Amino acid sequence: MANEPRIQAAPAVTRLVTLVDSSVLLDILTDDRSWAQWSGDALARARDVGALVINPIVYAEVSTGFDRIEDLDDAVPVADFDREPLPYQAGFLAGKAFLAYRKRGGQRRSPLPDFYIGAHAALGKYRLLTRDATRYRTYFPSVELLAP
Repeated sequence: MANEPRIQAAPAVTRLVTLVDSSVLLDILTDDRSWAQWSGDALARARDVGALVINPIVYAEVSTGFDRIEDLDDAVPVADFDREPLPYQAGFLAGKAFLAYRKRGGQRRSPLPDFYIGAHAALGKYRLLTRDATRYRTYFPSVELLAP
C-alpha cells in the first residue's frame, strides 16, 4: 500500500460571491439614462463568475419603487439573487464604521444602511457591486469593490 500511487483531489473551485448594492439594481430597474448600461453590464459580469447576493436592506431600498411585493420579487427573483439575512456581527461593524464616519465630520442624516451593506460584504468576504464606492472604500478597505 505504501507504494501505491496517490490520487490527488482536484483543488476546489471557489465561486466569487458578489453582494449587489441597491444603486445598481435601481439603475437597471429605472432604466437610468446615465447608469443603466454600466450597471447592467457589471451585474452580468458578476453573475458570470459567481453568485449574486442581496440582503434585507438592499431589498427594502429597492422596494420603494414597487406597489406590490410580488412585483418586486419578479424584478429581483430568488433564482438570480440569493437572499441573505444580516449577521448580527454586521450590526456591530456597521456601528463602528458609522461612528468613525461621524467623528470625521459625516452628517447624522447619512444613511446607516450603507454601513450595514459594507459590513455584510466585509464579514462574508464578498465583493461589492456598487456605484457609490467612496464610503465603502473609506470604511471597508478589505472589501473588493466593483465600481465605476
